[in-house]
Amino acid sequence: MKYLHTMVRVTDLEASLRFYRDGLGLRVLHSTDVPQGRFTLVYLAAPGDEQAQVELTHNWDPEVYTGGRNFGHLAYAVDDIYAACERLQQHGAVIVRPPRDGYMAFVRSPDQISIELLQRGSPLPPARPWIDMPNVGRW
Repeated sequence: MKYLHTMVRVTDLEASLRFYRDGLGLRVLHSTDVPQGRFTLVYLAAPGDEQAQVELTHNWDPEVYTGGRNFGHLAYAVDDIYAACERLQQHGAVIVRPPRDGYMAFVRSPDQISIELLQRGSPLPPARPWIDMPNVGRW
């Protein structure tokens, strides 16, 4: 058995690409439009780790997706949790659980999917502004 990918449905493909690609730093591996099915598939992965993929599925006909929280979360190890959170903020993401401990943070995608960020290796020393930031919403 081999892990292939995790699929999440997204309502706004461009907003989701800004989050996953530009903010989170994933790389688009390939994208496919399926006109007969009226959907687009975009596969992304962390640079250097193409084995763990995320499939964004965008249905062209509007749908309302509820319960993003029941999915659980995606988790990524990052080289610098502070830099990753700052980059995500610069792309409009809200850090719902700031990395006060220098180790773990949670953000939400535009479709409310929880993303856990974990500092690769040892935690970074606690730093401002992160240590002073409260949790926002649910993570």
